[in-house]
Amino acid sequence: MDTKTWLITGGTPGGFGLTFADAVLARGERVAITSRRPAELAEWASPYGERVLVLEVDVTDEEQVRAAVATAEARFGGIDVLVNNAGRGWYGSIEGMPADDLRRSMELNFFAVLTVTRAVLPGMRARGNGWIVNMSSVAGLRGITGFGYYSAAKFALEGVTEVLREEVAEFGIKVLAVEPGAFRTRAYAGFAAEPLQETVDAYLPQLDAVRKAMIDQDGNQPGDPVRGVAAVLSAMELESPPHRLVLGSGGFDAAVGTLEANLADIRSNESLSRGADF
Repeated sequence: MDTKTWLITGGTPGGFGLTFADAVLARGERVAITSRRPAELAEWASPYGERVLVLEVDVTDEEQVRAAVATAEARFGGIDVLVNNAGRGWYGSIEGMPADDLRRSMELNFFAVLTVTRAVLPGMRARGNGWIVNMSSVAGLRGITGFGYYSAAKFALEGVTEVLREEVAEFGIKVLAVEPGAFRTRAYAGFAAEPLQETVDAYLPQLDAVRKAMIDQDGNQPGDPVRGVAAVLSAMELESPPHRLVLGSGGFDAAVGTLEANLADIRSNESLSRGADF
């Protein structure tokens, strides 16, 4: 089997990015990983030598992304697997989240994914194979109160992933959406130190409850990132890989319950729907 090269975005210590990197490096493969603070990864990367390339990248900066992809391709000869992992959530109401924050959320969680994907695809198409793994969220299947714009970005990512899968199939490229539930990463670690930035006071009690719930869950999330990554790697090796993979029991139950409720809701109004035709 050829040794694969992985490009993984979002190399924050304690997150899914480094968990993916550790898993594939343990298999003898190569990793290019992005970080806005590469010094944080120096000690981690050192034992792997030339098999790891740490790239200083802000994934919302298109020039930095293109330069990083070119550097990784030059170093390793091409990128076989892209894991779009960089992202994070900010809480706020749909009406009252500051405009700069909602745009920042969409830039990081949606547009940056497109930028990295579009930079990597030409090389994959030229070689006639590749994998793109988009780290979405259960919030991409079920909107989360207080995280409306994060949910919107993930819903958008789900739609793009579905279309991309069809468009690139003829070039030998496979695409997977991964929807984790609550996993014991550092994703919730910063909420305790972040004040609520909300322009409409009416939503503050609701958002404060959301914030407190996230703080309480930090360090107690049921999902194991190592097992989650192992599940993704196993899914990629199946003869017929899934189109999407929900991670975690809570996430699975929430996703299935939401989709079943949506289907029941649609079917309950079938006569109205069909009655709209000529």
